[in-house]
Amino acid sequence: MNLTHKFVKHVPEKLEDRVVYISIEYSTVIHKCCCGCGKEVVTPLSPTDWKLIFDGKTISLYPSIGSWSFECQSHYFIINNKVKWAPRWTKRQIERERKKEELNKKVYYKERGCKSLFNFLRKK
Repeated sequence: MNLTHKFVKHVPEKLEDRVVYISIEYSTVIHKCCCGCGKEVVTPLSPTDWKLIFDGKTISLYPSIGSWSFECQSHYFIINNKVKWAPRWTKRQIERERKKEELNKKVYYKERGCKSLFNFLRKK
């Protein structure tokens, strides 16, 4: 499946199918789930979340997009404006990845002296 992308300041109220909206100002990427369920997928850009690559023509997001909180539980990569489907994950895999992401955030922000954010995350 091919996608297009649009760089925007603000995300429009109504998202178009197969369009990835990128707000550099708000460090956010949003699109409709590629399975067709219509749910909005938000991928924040940050050192501990997603990374965006723009090569002047296409975009790629890393890591994969797992819509674990949606009924569809779609799992895919966006590479050079194309959807590359990935295997479905089990509940155990999802839980393990969520714990790993939380730990990575704690370590990243603690190392940078962000104690208030670290304490907030530690309470969760």
